[in-house]
Amino acid sequence: MTESVLHQDVRTPEDSHPRDKIRRLVFRLGVATLVLMAIGSATRVMNAGLACPDWPLCYGQLVPSSQMNLQVFLEWFHRLDAAAIGFGAIALAVLSWWHRLSLPKWLPWASTFALFLVVFQGVLGGLTVTHLLRFDIVTAHLGTALLFFMTLLIIGAALLPYQGTGTVGKLPWVSLTAAILVYLQSLLGGLVGSRWALHQCFGAQELCTVMNSHIAGVVPPTLAIVAVVLLAWRTPALHPMLRRLANLGGGLLVLQVILGVATFRLHLQVEPLTVAHQAVGAALLGTLVAFTVLALRDRASVIPNPSV
Repeated sequence: MTESVLHQDVRTPEDSHPRDKIRRLVFRLGVATLVLMAIGSATRVMNAGLACPDWPLCYGQLVPSSQMNLQVFLEWFHRLDAAAIGFGAIALAVLSWWHRLSLPKWLPWASTFALFLVVFQGVLGGLTVTHLLRFDIVTAHLGTALLFFMTLLIIGAALLPYQGTGTVGKLPWVSLTAAILVYLQSLLGGLVGSRWALHQCFGAQELCTVMNSHIAGVVPPTLAIVAVVLLAWRTPALHPMLRRLANLGGGLLVLQVILGVATFRLHLQVEPLTVAHQAVGAALLGTLVAFTVLALRDRASVIPNPSV
């Protein structure tokens, strides 16, 4: 999810405003977080979660050059990206509080919450290593990353220059429901991955309930997303940005279903498919979150009366 997907090519006098700088920072952090989650998924499927046996350093070094291989690189780069996001979150909080008088009152607090999530995520990252990839900690690690990602997109979408048409109707609540269902399904998918439920079920007929729950759990969010897309198509005078996001969500849903089926059929033997499955799921969640925020702003819009 990038700012270019959400932002119309319209320059305003506010482009030099601190709000604009913060918005750009937020979307860059969002892209970095999406990359971080993809790398984290690659780290898991490549069995590289414990490639660096210590934390926060790797073999006691900032750059473990002598021990470097693909697995070590994945875990090391995962930590490097996380550290960069951490510094970015600090910058976001500092800028928001420094310019608080010229920014929405909620922004400094939202930025502080994002920073808290990053710190908590760092703690969970350390615990995943020291507790040898315990499944509940690994799942919480993913859940917190997704929550941080959503927080960034909420902030970014709320700061976009946007004037709605006031025609969204029930779309905000349908998209909010879809976003919640996708988040819960992502957590369930993280649990399947952290417990290696698919391998366990195919190999020893164990944890099949966990795997089947994730498969059955596809239905509610799929129906909710289809409802968002259909309602967007049927809503007259819907803002073009919302229409683009709805179409993007529909496309990501189709791609996600294809990736999920392929991953299942191939028994997780093709690692890039598994990584893409999680990355597309996160992008789908981000699309729904951005759609929901803009739709709520649209709902609050007042359509000027041209006769006045």
